[in-house]
Amino acid sequence: MILSNYTETAERIEIKSKTQKLNCIILFNDDVNTFEWVIECLMLYCQHDAIQAEQCATIVHYNGKCEVKTGSLKALKPICETLLEKGLSAAIN
Repeated sequence: MILSNYTETAERIEIKSKTQKLNCIILFNDDVNTFEWVIECLMLYCQHDAIQAEQCATIVHYNGKCEVKTGSLKALKPICETLLEKGLSAAIN
């Protein structure tokens, strides 16, 4: 009985994940914004904690880009627009 419920739940999750396409916001490196500003924006608009925001800022600095938020296009669009308004270089993939 328990295994049956687990199997049904796993099947529903698998079906949902196959039908629901997730996008991501990619943050790009630039020569304008400070680490502090990038970290602050990630915390405010992407709901990162301080450690996650700092790690993403470091990845962007050294790799040129980093995926900072995943979700549906509808959910990500206003976040990406806000990041752009704040002077960051970002795009939805």
